[in-house]
Amino acid sequence: MSANNNTQNPPPIRPMNRGPGPVMNVEKPQDAIGTLKKLIKYIGSSKSIFIGLILIMLVITVLNLAAPSLQQRAIDSISVKNESGSSYVDFAVLGYNLTLLVGVYLLNAIFTYGQGIFSARLSQYTVQKMRKDLFAKLVRLPIKYTDTHQHGDLMSRMTNDVENISNTISQSIGSLISSVLTVIGSFIIMLCYSPLLTLISVSTIILTVIVSGFMSKNMRKYFVKQQKLLGELNGHIEETVSGYRTVVAYNKQNDAAEKFDSISSELKTAGIKAQIFSGAMGPSMNVISNIGFLLVAVFGGKLAFDGIITIGTIQAFILYTKQFSRPINEIANQYAMIQTAIAGAERVFEIMSAETENEAAELEFKAENVNGNIKFNDICFSYVPEKPVLRNFNLEIKQGEKIAIVGATGSGKTTVVNLLTRFYEQNSGTISIDGIDISKVSKSELRRSIAIVLQDTILFNDTIAQNIRYGNLEADNDALIFASESANADTFIDRLPQGYETILSESGGNLSQGQRQLLSIARAVLKDPKILILDEATSSVDTRTEMHIQSAMVALMKNRTSLIIAHRLSTIRDADKIVVVDNGQVIESGSHDELIKNHGAYFRLYQNQFEGIAT
Repeated sequence: MSANNNTQNPPPIRPMNRGPGPVMNVEKPQDAIGTLKKLIKYIGSSKSIFIGLILIMLVITVLNLAAPSLQQRAIDSISVKNESGSSYVDFAVLGYNLTLLVGVYLLNAIFTYGQGIFSARLSQYTVQKMRKDLFAKLVRLPIKYTDTHQHGDLMSRMTNDVENISNTISQSIGSLISSVLTVIGSFIIMLCYSPLLTLISVSTIILTVIVSGFMSKNMRKYFVKQQKLLGELNGHIEETVSGYRTVVAYNKQNDAAEKFDSISSELKTAGIKAQIFSGAMGPSMNVISNIGFLLVAVFGGKLAFDGIITIGTIQAFILYTKQFSRPINEIANQYAMIQTAIAGAERVFEIMSAETENEAAELEFKAENVNGNIKFNDICFSYVPEKPVLRNFNLEIKQGEKIAIVGATGSGKTTVVNLLTRFYEQNSGTISIDGIDISKVSKSELRRSIAIVLQDTILFNDTIAQNIRYGNLEADNDALIFASESANADTFIDRLPQGYETILSESGGNLSQGQRQLLSIARAVLKDPKILILDEATSSVDTRTEMHIQSAMVALMKNRTSLIIAHRLSTIRDADKIVVVDNGQVIESGSHDELIKNHGAYFRLYQNQFEGIAT
């Protein structure tokens, strides 16, 4: 659509310094618990892999818990007292326990390798489903959503945020399962060995909870802010790259670089603070754990001296104490990654929870049955509350009529198209096609009956044939060639070395503006719509090219209801009716000759244009 530059247009993408999309509190996740529940639901969608991973981690945990006990038996077998009180080494028991210990370590290595495989599969299956659902959601979002969110930020959620989730699942899920099982198992075994030493060891957990709570609170807000700034940075990069010609034309390279540096600097600061807290988490937990080990060694030595427990028992208990505290340290070390994943998941689920286009249809409406009678009745609409764009707008178009809508920039011309296609919904009033209220019909069927040729032609990185077929993917070659001939596009296509199989570069950059426009017209011909919208379709081409496009459009508009939005008034002189819109209302209508005779608003627009004064 053509872009207007005032408040009457669709709301622009938010400025970079305010962040993409709705303004959110970056201090903490809006709903961390809810986000985790949704994330766990996605992880649970691969039940067999998840259950397999749990079973593997259960085996690994049992093996890890068995090792200290075997070590204790081996150590105690080194100093065994016989009936006379002399000490000797029980080589049979020592060899047996050492053999079992070697077997435990080998099995541990095998199952740990299996854990890596299952974790990777769980991660990829989860993010594949998440990406699929996210993209399916993106293509169902209303135009209003993409108009008010930075495209680079939306891409960042699909790539960076989902990738962070993938890394966390593959690296942390197994550890979290293992941590829970290990803590429970170690605690039970420690109680069996010595309730007193267990109490001493667990006492340090209180200090762990206090320290980790303080550090995680500060860490969380910086990781959320880091993800938001990364989305802003991607948005700025996407805008700069896509609009690079404009940046260079206005010598704004330095400004773009400075803006990038500003966002990058904020990202760096947030990243440093996040990493400082996350980096300090592990060492802090290790210090607390070592204090626990020291207390166990001191009190355990006293118990061993009193003959209550053996040296092997102290060795085993210290190992179990390490196993009891190690999961807490691992979670602390992985907390940064987990926070990044939660922040990313929250941004992903924010899109998934957005309202999609309502496809509910109260009335039956089939594109093939459309005649093309259109009526706008008392339409009021505003993109921004209290700033109306259309005010009691009324317009009636009969089947097969060619209607031109003209007016100054910002008068509401493009908004008429946005409402007819239901890219936006009017605040009040009704729009009907053949007497059927379009707000009560299926949007997909409505849009099947309409074809749009825009000022900025969108072409895809595919063959010319497939770009034309975008209007009708089931069209055969004969229909394709007919559409190209009708649009006068066949002449330049036939001159290309590979003809219709020529691969277009991104946005059709290897074609001229006029050639891209002709392909857009061919696409509309192939769709064979009952209603045609031409939105500034020739405003970006030279006069000679415009003549070729005009002749193509004459064939395209034949026997179709057509709405033409144009600044070049010379292109609409043969329209059945010209409608002049100003301040959101129809102020004048009639044929070209009638409006010129009236010496009204259209006459002034026409005179100004041919005097060379920009409208």
